[in-house]
Amino acid sequence: MLKLKQIVVSIENSPGRLYEVTHALGNAGINLRALNLVDTGAFGQLRLLVSDVAKARQLLMEMHIPAMVNDVVAAEIEDRPGQLAGVLKPILDANIQVVFMYAFLRQSREQAVMIFRFSDNDKAIAVMQKNGVNLLDAKQFGILENSD
Repeated sequence: MLKLKQIVVSIENSPGRLYEVTHALGNAGINLRALNLVDTGAFGQLRLLVSDVAKARQLLMEMHIPAMVNDVVAAEIEDRPGQLAGVLKPILDANIQVVFMYAFLRQSREQAVMIFRFSDNDKAIAVMQKNGVNLLDAKQFGILENSD
């Protein structure tokens, strides 16, 4: 399956709250694969790709931090100027909206990984595959996705 499960939580913009969440995940043996934190005022929206989705969600719920799971798409592209625009043009032509995206850093300097949420993930996957974009699955990320 080419859609990854991402955990989304709202956390207070207060000193130590991000530490508290990441520390708890680490203590539970859950590895962070990618993350993005966006300031939305009094709260931040934390998006996480983790090694064990169900375990992370359960832990966060036990901490009284509501954790939503949604689907995202990971695309590996060449780390060269213009490559992201080249991926986005067929998406635009297919009338698919990028809801959000963020970059994931890998050890290789030749490839970049972009994490996307589209208005229609399935249609976007089909468009990207048709255009030769390398999509990454949960196994390639080392993600166990046995969540509901």
